[in-house]
Amino acid sequence: MLSRPLLRFVRDDRQIHFMRGRHAGLIVSALLSIASIALFFMPGLNLGLDFRGGVIVETHSQAIETPAHMRQILEAAHIDAASVQSFGSPHDVRIAINLPRGGEDERITQKLVDHVRTVITQAEPDIQIERADAVGGSVSAELFRNGILALVFSLGMILVYIWFRFEREFALSAVITLILDLTKTIGFLVVTRFEFDLVMVAALLTILGYSTNDKVVVYDRVRENLRKYRKMPLRELLDLSINETLNRTLGTSMTVFLAALPLALFGGSTLTGFASVMLFGIVVGTSSSIFIAAPLLLLMGQKRLRRGA
Repeated sequence: MLSRPLLRFVRDDRQIHFMRGRHAGLIVSALLSIASIALFFMPGLNLGLDFRGGVIVETHSQAIETPAHMRQILEAAHIDAASVQSFGSPHDVRIAINLPRGGEDERITQKLVDHVRTVITQAEPDIQIERADAVGGSVSAELFRNGILALVFSLGMILVYIWFRFEREFALSAVITLILDLTKTIGFLVVTRFEFDLVMVAALLTILGYSTNDKVVVYDRVRENLRKYRKMPLRELLDLSINETLNRTLGTSMTVFLAALPLALFGGSTLTGFASVMLFGIVVGTSSSIFIAAPLLLLMGQKRLRRGA
């Protein structure tokens, strides 16, 4: 005899009528996505070193090092830093410097990195240079283009996969939902001002993969119920399918959420942005499977999926 699980988010016999709120879900999602697209153009993403080109130097000192003191050191050497800020702990400082004219030349960029190193270590011999990276303008433009192509290619492959595994209506509703998820996540990046770099591209691709898996779980149950309940209206069938998979959906989402939460809280500068975007993507991807993907499937498949019912 199978034992009952210790934790269930909803009772097995609970029937929540999700489709009653389908119009509100679609409208709210569309408004948030439109606002996110507007934010993408103004003020725009906070492009990281990978995509805008420049120099990043991270320092560590045994004594507490203030950004104001570090900025004074750089200004005395006539180095114009785009930003100087603490990160991780009061002993760590991150310096971002825009590329000078001629930044396309790797030799000029490397000279700037060496110059910044020398200035800091001569002014404060106890400071350790933990990181010193530089990316040229042409390389950053190519990386940005490749990152966008990776996102577009992933959406295309997801469309093809779901199209072959399910019907056309499933594929179209899933890809439209993923695009809405993606735009809202980009809006989150603009609002929080996390640097958009290659790590964030990896976060977006991870969110796409997780959200797709979540939708496939629901779609599998919908397809099973379409064969099992041939006379049930599609609206009721979608409610039934979501309720039957709700515990699994919430359980998986909570597990991933709790795994990423410590990284967001204690991961330091390198992982905090990635984990925070992951947390947002988990919430958006889980909710969109219920309130966006299912209503779109109802809208597109009302006639075809229930033809002859």
